Formats: sequence, C-alpha cells, structure tokens
Amino acid sequence: MSEKEENNEISIKINNEELESTEDSQEESTEDNKDLVEELRDQLSQEQKKVTDFEEKLKHTLADFQNLERKTKSYIENDVNTKIDQFMLDFLQIYDDFIRAKEVFSKNEVNTEGLDSIVKNMESLLTKYHVLPITSLGEIFDPKLHEAISIIEDPTLDDDTITKEIRKGYISHNRVIRPALVEISKKSKL
Repeated sequence: MSEKEENNEISIKINNEELESTEDSQEESTEDNKDLVEELRDQLSQEQKKVTDFEEKLKHTLADFQNLERKTKSYIENDVNTKIDQFMLDFLQIYDDFIRAKEVFSKNEVNTEGLDSIVKNMESLLTKYHVLPITSLGEIFDPKLHEAISIIEDPTLDDDTITKEIRKGYISHNRVIRPALVEISKKSKL
C-alpha cells in the first residue's frame, strides 16, 4: 500500500471514530436534555403548587382582614351608639324636668316664653340626633316599646289598649333607648 492510501485509511478511521464519538455524545446530550427537561418540569410543577398555596393563604388572610375590619367597625359603631344613648337618657331626664316645669308654670299662669324657647331647642337637638318619641296613647301595648306600670278595667276598650302615658318613651336609630311608661286597659271580668 502506498503512503497516500495509508493516510486516507487513517484519516477515514479517525473520521469514523470521531463520527461515532459525536453520535454517542449526541445521544448522551439528548438523554441529558430529556433529564434536564423532566427536572425543569418537576421544578415548575413544585413552584406552581407553591404559588397556588400562597394564593390560598393570601385569600384567607384577606378574608380574615376583611372580617376583622367589619367586626371592628361594627364594634366601634355600637360603642359610639351606646355612649350616645346613655348621654341621651341623661339628657331626656333634664328635658322631662323642663317639660314638667313648663306645665307647672303654665297652670300658675306664669310667662313661659323663655322656657318654651329652651324646650324647642331641646326638641331640635333630639330630632337632629334621630331621637324620636314613641307614640303610645290609644295604641295597643307592645312590650318592645312600652312598660306597663298600671292596669285599669274598662269594658269599652280592647285589652292592652294604652289609656295613659305616664312617661314618654324614645327610639334612637331604630333602638328603644327608653320605653314609654304606660297605663293599659283590661276588660272587666264579670
């Protein structure tokens, strides 16, 4: 064999070996890529699960916060209304005293113009803060609005008809802050 042929054979052998080596390398690389892709998919799946868990936790935390906010607002509103109701109860006692004084002065024919003006201002204040009187006289007794302190027999009236209002009752924001003290009727038992 000539030297040239020998070089070609060697060259071909080397090229074949390189080719086989490259093919093996590509197969290994393809396997490595498959493993890498599978590993990345697993990681992506784990991260998606973490995201879902965090989203759920965030939703629960947000719901808890909204509940707390609503409860706190309700608590503050109830507390403020309770304080206002307590103040109004004290104010109503003073108002009642002014009304009684006005009635006594009127009976004694004393000029009550100044007192009338004060009572009118007090009534304006009650209206401004939504404190409204309970209508009682002639109505049927309602234990949510009235407190019966006496009973009279009257065959002409239905049972539990309010015949006399002893002390006016008041409602504030649809809550009774002071029930009306009343006298009610019962039919006589013959």
